[in-house]
Amino acid sequence: MTDNIFEQIKKINEYRKEYWSARDLYKMLSYTEYGKFMPAIERAKEACKNSGQPVADHFAGVSEMINSANLMKC
Repeated sequence: MTDNIFEQIKKINEYRKEYWSARDLYKMLSYTEYGKFMPAIERAKEACKNSGQPVADHFAGVSEMINSANLMKC
């Protein structure tokens, strides 16, 4: 097992491409609420666009089901 937290929360899709869930990242980065992490995501999208990269290639609009018991813990 690796000590790198990014490796621990990494996911791999059906095409063997790595990705990270914003819902996992916000907790790791010490945001208290997911909604407070959204401006950081928007800034990251803008930086991606400004670097000439297609935002859609790097950010997916994915919805995850949220367990209501876990919602109370956030």
